[in-house]
Amino acid sequence: MAKWGKGDPRWIVEERADATNVNNWHWTERDATNWSSEKLKELLLGVRVENEDGSCEVTEVSQVEGEASINNRKGKLIFFYEWNLKMTWTGTAKSGIKYKGTVEISNLSDENDMDDLDIAVSLGKDEPETDLTALMKKEGAKKIRETMGMYMDALRTEFTQGMILPTINDLSKDAGAQPTPKVDKAQPASGNAASKTSAGVKIPTCRFILKDHFPAPPEEIYRVFVTQELVQGFTHSAAVVDAEKGGKFKLLEGNVTGEFLELVPEQKIGMKWRFKTWPTEHYANITIHFVDQSGETELKVDCKGVPVNEEDRTKDGWKRYYFEGIKQTFGYGARLY
Repeated sequence: MAKWGKGDPRWIVEERADATNVNNWHWTERDATNWSSEKLKELLLGVRVENEDGSCEVTEVSQVEGEASINNRKGKLIFFYEWNLKMTWTGTAKSGIKYKGTVEISNLSDENDMDDLDIAVSLGKDEPETDLTALMKKEGAKKIRETMGMYMDALRTEFTQGMILPTINDLSKDAGAQPTPKVDKAQPASGNAASKTSAGVKIPTCRFILKDHFPAPPEEIYRVFVTQELVQGFTHSAAVVDAEKGGKFKLLEGNVTGEFLELVPEQKIGMKWRFKTWPTEHYANITIHFVDQSGETELKVDCKGVPVNEEDRTKDGWKRYYFEGIKQTFGYGARLY
């Protein structure tokens, strides 16, 4: 993949963040060309539209030329891509007669808005005229435009997993991530010693408190829990974090989900929280307290309503994926397992 000259502001020095650079990441670049090529083919093949005249479908992606990359500077994700695409579409009229044509896209790039995308649809040279050409030019092009939007969404979410993500102090809220999707409200949480699932089965539960210390003020540690880009950083996976009362969160590929019940900046977060494997609709009530200790933070996590047989696993999960994950990602002196 081509690199830009040093005179170009997009010139990238590929470096790895090390222990001396934990809170001031270097510029890094990830080549997304091969991944993008496969993703574009995957998304385009099978694109289909139909009306009273028949149906049209993309049956071959014959040309995928271009490049893509993602650059990261201090948590700011910058996307570069430029593609020329050529596809074959096959139409089948209601009478059963088949037709073939092509679709070409010559300007899919980060510099163009989706509305400016040129989608050229044509019928094969020796094919007889058909109303299916109009179907492909209108509805087919619309569907392909939507599919290109899906590619860009995937580039910004799927491919960025595991990249060096924002530092706390230099976080930019528009760090290349898509807006947090809204999801339906969760079922009421249960924090009783013995709760019921929707099936009426009582679940023995327990309560425990976990504590840890972080060499950073409460405002920094609080932001780690409520900022989507930072959560993606310490969990090393895509996440949903809608940090408002009633807002949802989803972490670790959907294995942890819940809802925010209370948000007191720099002091406290209350939430309904569950593992995916817990009984349906059962949530624990978890309150995180951020205690200021002369510029450092004592994190106190009060867990109520955890299924008794999940106590050890839940404790280990919080220590490993939250406490140690945050320390390793943001340079707070993590202990290696």
